[in-house]
Amino acid sequence: MQARTTTLSQALFPSASLVRHVALVVGFVALTALCARIRIFLPWTPVPITGQTFAVLLSGAVLGSRLGAVSQGTYFALGLVGAPVFQGGNAGWDYVTGATGGYLIGFVIAAYLVGLLAERGWDRRHVAAAMLLGNVAIYVPGLLWLGAVANVAWERVLPAGLYPFVLGDLLKLTLAAVVLPSAWVFLRPGPRT
Repeated sequence: MQARTTTLSQALFPSASLVRHVALVVGFVALTALCARIRIFLPWTPVPITGQTFAVLLSGAVLGSRLGAVSQGTYFALGLVGAPVFQGGNAGWDYVTGATGGYLIGFVIAAYLVGLLAERGWDRRHVAAAMLLGNVAIYVPGLLWLGAVANVAWERVLPAGLYPFVLGDLLKLTLAAVVLPSAWVFLRPGPRT
């Protein structure tokens, strides 16, 4: 009898090893950095629209809670020490403590949360809901940071830090809702027609 897999990465790579774990973490760090290059600036907000959130949520869904959080924690740490991995090739302490710092912290939380839900099968049945909760885990520290640390007036926090991103996040949720369950169908044993 085949052992029950809990994440997509475990299904793809059933024999876990430190080398595979490191390779998967490094792969999602690289994917997040690559998606950070996709950015759109809006004149009324200091926070650009980027592709990072899709990579963050995907890291949790594919890797699970621990490795997903490790991948995003590693991404954060690399940027903090000066590797140009954040949007636009930004890095360093000044960037991390700027307007987007709370979102970067939320990346780690979101990857863990989405991973935890994926370990319970949400990446197969309720992927859009898992991704939505992951987005909330990014937005809460991001919005609080904007108001408390980045000194955006509280009445401007939602227009600057949430509203511009809703449509893009809905598109990312839709993409994830198609891709992840499809990957599980492809991996399911048995005849394919």
